[in-house]
Amino acid sequence: MVVAIDGPAGAGKSSVARAVARALGFTYLNSGSMYRAVGLLTLRDGGAASEHAEKLDIELGDRVLVNGEDVTETLREPEVSEAASRVATNDRVRSALADKQRELLGDGDWVVEGRDIGTVVAPGAPVKIFLTASPEERARRRAAELGTDVDTVLRDQALRDAQDEGRAHSPLRMAPGAVSLDTTGVTLDDVVQRIVGLVHEAS
Repeated sequence: MVVAIDGPAGAGKSSVARAVARALGFTYLNSGSMYRAVGLLTLRDGGAASEHAEKLDIELGDRVLVNGEDVTETLREPEVSEAASRVATNDRVRSALADKQRELLGDGDWVVEGRDIGTVVAPGAPVKIFLTASPEERARRRAAELGTDVDTVLRDQALRDAQDEGRAHSPLRMAPGAVSLDTTGVTLDDVVQRIVGLVHEAS
């Protein structure tokens, strides 16, 4: 079974997806790590982002290995985040990484999070969630994670949202049949319990 969790930056997708996977005994997949890996390789080696995406050798788990190198912490660096945002607008990159994600999801039970999982990567997933929160709440969470001020994150977030929602290929939107969950002021445990309940209903 595949549980697809989509939503904008700062909505809590990673924390929720990881906790849901733990609760269900499913494997967790953060699709954003793939875009970050391509961004990192492009920063380091130059070359076409699409070629890096097509040849990407990545192992995803508690640690992220790219070409055998542990890059877990490196992927969270601001310049890598910016590079990931840039490569994510490339149609060939998105297509190549979506193919890799489908290949992974073809076997076993998964909780996968991203921005186009329910719409493009796994539209047939029996449980699709669109996770969101107020812009202020999302910026507050992101600022705490990055150790920066909320106003800066709020400005960057607005630009990222516009980019995600406006791109021609795989724009961020709620998938047909998805359940929308607003996490503003809701505890992580409550969100996880709601999704676990939906999974049990779909089983």
